[in-house]
Amino acid sequence: MVEMELNKIVIDEKRHDQLIVLKEKGGERLLPIVIGLPEASAIKLKISGFTPPRPLTHDLLYSAIENLEAKIDRIIIDKLEENTFHAKIVLKTESGKTKMVDARPSDSIALAVRAHVSIFVEDDVVKQSESFNQEK
Repeated sequence: MVEMELNKIVIDEKRHDQLIVLKEKGGERLLPIVIGLPEASAIKLKISGFTPPRPLTHDLLYSAIENLEAKIDRIIIDKLEENTFHAKIVLKTESGKTKMVDARPSDSIALAVRAHVSIFVEDDVVKQSESFNQEK
């Protein structure tokens, strides 16, 4: 697995899809992921330090996880199928159990920036994405 970090958010409100770019930590590889405007906005708002007067969806989910006495341990982007990325949110319960929840990468990353946890990508996914982007 490759540890990556959020490198760039490209928001164009005239388009339906937005772009986030993950960069290999300590490396050069990039992983662009197309996401929706609401998710891109949620990530950008949190990174910019904006605190809404009421919890937004990702803030609510993060709070619910913590109130259920669990912690987000890490995010894993584990598949690329038919040009769609798949992710898992790895949770640790207070009793030490690990639970994995299927999620979209955009929602996972929005939670990762709230929980300040690492984002990992399966090496095969990075390689698949590189070869797909080279074909374009």
